[in-house]
Amino acid sequence: MLRLIALRLLAAVPVLIVISVVAFGLTLLVPGDMAAEMLGMSATPADVARLRHELGLDLPPLARMAQWYGGLLHADLGRSVLLNQSVMGAILERLPVTLSLAGLSLSLACLVGIPLGLLAASQSGRWVDQATMGTALVGLSLPDFWLGLVLIWVVGVKLGWLPTGGYVALGADPVGWLRSMILPAGTLALTQLGPVARMTRSAALEVSGMDFIRTARAKGLTERRVYARHVLAASLVPILTVVGIGFGLALSGALVIEQVYSLPGVGRLVIGAVLRRDWPVLQGGLLMTAIVFLLVNLLVDLLYLWADPRLRRK
Repeated sequence: MLRLIALRLLAAVPVLIVISVVAFGLTLLVPGDMAAEMLGMSATPADVARLRHELGLDLPPLARMAQWYGGLLHADLGRSVLLNQSVMGAILERLPVTLSLAGLSLSLACLVGIPLGLLAASQSGRWVDQATMGTALVGLSLPDFWLGLVLIWVVGVKLGWLPTGGYVALGADPVGWLRSMILPAGTLALTQLGPVARMTRSAALEVSGMDFIRTARAKGLTERRVYARHVLAASLVPILTVVGIGFGLALSGALVIEQVYSLPGVGRLVIGAVLRRDWPVLQGGLLMTAIVFLLVNLLVDLLYLWADPRLRRK
């Protein structure tokens, strides 16, 4: 297991290098000037030039990149002048919001999607199969921002069941945290439900005709117990694969959902950085998101060993 972790971490190094280059290159392609944005419309060209020099924005791109990589070697992502704090501090302050949003949404998608997929597989070709897969496909087809606005209007405004925005920290009030997160997480979960349910159905159908499943049926086990215990256990590897991919999609979906529900997460921070031309925050946010996604992929690889004992002998 330690060898697997070491190999995955080594493989992640070139990926992070490429992502860091892309993150830095984006700041050169996006139009706008951070110095002019900070000073406002009343600033003179001399004022803008002086601030550009103070921020190092007048340096050649390669020199700016060298400075940024030098900071990365010391875990320093730079400083946001507009936020008046370090980029690392700003990201770590908002990262729990984004991680809880992605984690809760994916948990909801699995709690609903996996049973739906098993139900569809057990009723393959019947109306139950078509209805469950059709429902999952509808959720996958709906735009998450539109779905979020509809849920805000129906659940939050018309029915008044849940708050329509804002965030309550988990440590401060667990019930308040759940109330503030259930709508945004549910919105993301509906878009993740389809892939989880369809992969579960496909994997369950693939293993349902194997010898050990027929043996379980021959022992007199009910069909529900056969699927819940044996078919699900044999289908975990492909399900874990789609769950790992779904976490990455949930992180990208957080960019929109955090805006819709006014959540103070990394996604909203990155969008604000683009609008304000706050390049250090944009670079750090993209890099930190990539690191989180790579760590989740490493966790999925380790879960493969738990789900399939045959992989431990390789």
